[in-house]
Formats: sequence, C-alpha cells, structure tokens
Amino acid sequence: MRNSGRFRRVLIAFALVALAWTDAAEAAPARARHYMIAAANPHAARAGLEILRAGGGAIDAAIAAQMVLNLVEPQSSGIGGGGFLLYYDAARGETVAFDGRETAPAAATPALFLDDQGRPLGFFDAVIGGRSVGVPGVLAMLEKAHARYGRLPWARLFAPAIALAEKGFPISPRLNELIGKAPGLDRFAATRAYFLTPDGAPKPVGTRLRNPALAETLRLIAAEGSAPFYRGAIAADIVAAVRGAAGNPGGMTRADLAAYRARALPPVCAPYRAWRVCGMGLPSSGGITTLQILGLIEGFDLAALAPGSVEAVHLIAEASRLAFADRGRYLADDAFVRVPVAGLLDRGYLAARAALIDPARAMTGPAAPGGPPESAGLDLAPGDAALGRSTTHLSVIDGEGNAVSFTSSIESAFGSRLMVRGFLLNNQLTDFSFRPEIDGAPVANRVEHGKRPRSSMAPTLVFDRSGGLVLAIGSPGGSRIIGYVTEALVAFLDWGLDVRAAVALPHFVNRNGATDLEAGTPLVAIADALEARGHEVRIRPLNSGLHGIAVRGGGLEGGADPRREGVALGD
Repeated sequence: MRNSGRFRRVLIAFALVALAWTDAAEAAPARARHYMIAAANPHAARAGLEILRAGGGAIDAAIAAQMVLNLVEPQSSGIGGGGFLLYYDAARGETVAFDGRETAPAAATPALFLDDQGRPLGFFDAVIGGRSVGVPGVLAMLEKAHARYGRLPWARLFAPAIALAEKGFPISPRLNELIGKAPGLDRFAATRAYFLTPDGAPKPVGTRLRNPALAETLRLIAAEGSAPFYRGAIAADIVAAVRGAAGNPGGMTRADLAAYRARALPPVCAPYRAWRVCGMGLPSSGGITTLQILGLIEGFDLAALAPGSVEAVHLIAEASRLAFADRGRYLADDAFVRVPVAGLLDRGYLAARAALIDPARAMTGPAAPGGPPESAGLDLAPGDAALGRSTTHLSVIDGEGNAVSFTSSIESAFGSRLMVRGFLLNNQLTDFSFRPEIDGAPVANRVEHGKRPRSSMAPTLVFDRSGGLVLAIGSPGGSRIIGYVTEALVAFLDWGLDVRAAVALPHFVNRNGATDLEAGTPLVAIADALEARGHEVRIRPLNSGLHGIAVRGGGLEGGADPRREGVALGD
C-alpha cells in the first residue's frame, strides 16, 4: 500500500487541477445540423469546415485538415508520415479501411536496431537520423481515398494550408513546450533553423512561424498529385536527407519510394452489446485489441458501474491486460506473419479468456497470451512495446452522412528530426521490435524489407442495430491509444455520456503491466483501492487527443479532447 501521508500530499497537490478538470469535462458538446469536423488544432478544423461549406465531402475535409495539421502540429503528423483512415459511405452502407502505413526500405534487415554486439539500441539513438525513417504513406493513402470518394478537385484541398504556410501562424504554448522537451532538434540544420532561435532555445510563444518551403511543396503536390513525392524531385530530396543523415544514416532509395502502394481493405468489426464497432485491421493492432477488450468486458454489467469507480477501472484494466498479452505475441503485418485474427475475436475464445478476470482481485504479474483458434504452430515470442506518442486524430461527418475517422502520425514527437522541403520525416521504423527474436523464437513484429510496422492507431466507427452511423472517434497516444479509445467507447455506449464528456473523462490504461492513472484528475483518489486489489499503480500524465462526432437527435454532436488544442466545428 502507498504511504497514506504521501498519498494525501498527492491529493492536495492535484486538488486545484482536478477542479479545473471537472469544469472542462462538463462543457457541452459542439452541435451542428448538417456537417462537422473535430480536429486537434483550430486552424485545421477551420480548413475542414471551409471545405465542407464549399460542398466538399468528408474525405475532402479530412485532406484539407491534414495538410494544415502538417503545418501547425508538425511534431505529430504530416506528409512525411503515415496513417489509417476509415470511411463510411452512407449511400452504400459500407465501410472501407485505407492503409497508409509506412514500409521498411529494401535495405532494412532484422538487425536494423541492434548495435555491433547484437544489443538493442537506445530509443533515441535509433530515432534521430535516417535509420528510423520508413517510406511515407499518408499522401498516397489520401490520394487513393480522394480518387474514390472525393468531390472537390484535389488542388482545391491544399489551398488553406498553402495560404497559412505563406502567411504564418503564431507558435502556441503547446508547440513551444514540445519543442523545448524534444531532444535532437538541433542535430540537423533545417530543423534547427525552423524550430530554434540562434542560441538554441525554442522559438517563443507567439512567434509567427512561416513555412514557404512547405507552401511550395504543397503547391507542387496540388498541381501534380503524389508523383513528385514518390517518383520525382521531392523523392530525391527525401532519399538524400535519409542517406546523408550524419551519424545515423538510413538506406532508403528512390526505388523504395516508387514502390510504395497504399491499400483499401475491409475494416475489422465485431458486435458489442447493441452496437457494431468497426476499426482498423492489420498492420494496426488498434482495431483488433480494442475489439478484444470490448469482447472481454461484455459479460460484465458496466452500465451499472460509475465512471471512474474502482470496480469499472479494475474490470477494464484486467481485460486490457489479457488483450495486450495477445497483441504482443500475435499481431504484426499479416503479409509477413500468419495472424489468427478470427480466432482472437472468436466469441467463445473471448468468453474463456474473460473467465480469467476476477472481479475482486488483479492478476499476479503480466497475463500470458492465450491460444486462440487458428494459432496452432505459431511459435512466436512477445515483442517490444511501441514507445511513440506523437500522433493526431480527426473525425468528419459530411452533409450526406458520410464519415471519416482518420489517425495519422510521424511516431515520436518531431519524428526522425529530419526536415525536407518544409516537412518532417517519420521515425516509424522504431515501431518494429528492436529484437528480432527472443530465446530463439521469432518476434512477429521484427523488421523485414517491405513490412509495415505494427501500429496502435485505432480510428473507430460505431453503428446501431439497423446499420446507422452512431459515432466516429479515435486518438493519438502510442500504444495507449487502445486504452483511450476503449474507455471513450464504454463512456459513450455503456455510461451514456455525451461525446464531449466521453473524450474528457480521466484516463486509466493497462498494457499488461502497471495500471496507469491520469495525474491531476479525480482518478488518483482510487489508487489505494486498486492497490488493495493487487494492481501496481502509477500516477502519470496520459495525454490523449480524442476527437469524436456522434449522430444524435437528428443532428451532430462533437467533442475535442481538452488535453490538446482541438475543437469541433460545424453548421
């Protein structure tokens, strides 16, 4: 048990913060009759709204918002990274998943992140430079989605970001803080000049940050599509930056970029009580693991438990522990590893796993992975957990009821720190396991040429019994994304909270280890009670970026996570 005197001091220290938190959580959701976008920055949300007002659809608005996010939230996402997008076509009643995850270059081997003695590199030793850069996929993905579902001309969607890049925007307190915290921003000249003052300090809050290089890049892509990026002048500059990164070069070639293909895939879906929940399939673990957690808790009466109660946190944390055990062993790019997806979501298998949950007592130590149907012969070792957390999410519903749930990322904050033509390159290859095998058994998520690293991004759509759209939601947060999205789904579906309250709810996360409680929130008050049930408890920041839109009462309700700068806007 935690020392009670220390715990009282923690409660006192967080008391004022908790009061402010309660005010934020009780704010009303944004409301609209026709269309809405919820995104992590007001500039991006306004760009998406501008496109919706001009007659654009959900895909059009998502593209415009992402291009602005590349500018105003450069640490989180952009055309130098990747993403996953779910699109709901209301007229056809169908959902398509678009995969824009990065791929490993041909030169990448299973030993990519091992030192000369065969030991895993330190995280930032691997991240900073060209070694960690995967072939970017988000631009190809958005172009593919626009070709199928876009309404407005491709070039029109880049106008807001080009104008803002030329005009500039004031550095926000959040961006300034993140610049100050990120190691290695001074390593490469272009990045250093853009984010830091001549004496190496973060550019101050309010400084107008202009990016004419990005404006020119976007102007070229607007005119010619993705071709310059994957096969032309931009590709040449990307390769030069990756291969020329002093101290930690990568092996990417122009052939790697030219070979990249985004994919349109079926979503992964499963029932949850009266709803059908759809998420992103492999190579993201987000959809499958979220659906596993929901399946594991479905036999418990969550609606009878209060949000943030010891009982609710305990049950969801234990279910998450079991799901993450399976995630660690089985989930990876299924073009390279046989993954028993149907078995992992099998109702009988989940019921048997749920029987391991004791409502009164936490499991001792990490949970062991199960043996789902179709897993026979898979001799795999659990791999490393992803550490990245610099990601963004946006949700859009247009006037015809079409919806987008779109999560994108460059992985760690500021990615590889390499800046090319005004945008940062990702470090997504560090989402692979650094160790290719453990005790002689291969790790499913090991590095391999052409492979897409396992992700935790979990863009999600929820439907009612008749197939009508209910909710579009998702979050950044590294592997904690799964916990954030699951909690928001339970809050909305089981506890009946509106979407704004659901995304603001204090967080708890278990990734098959300690149960993390969000610092500065009322959840810290249940730490002792959880420890009494056997949980190892850690109190820490849990900085999600949930952005959701619900269909309710003949209109739309939107919620933007109060932990970030986002907003939901609509008409």
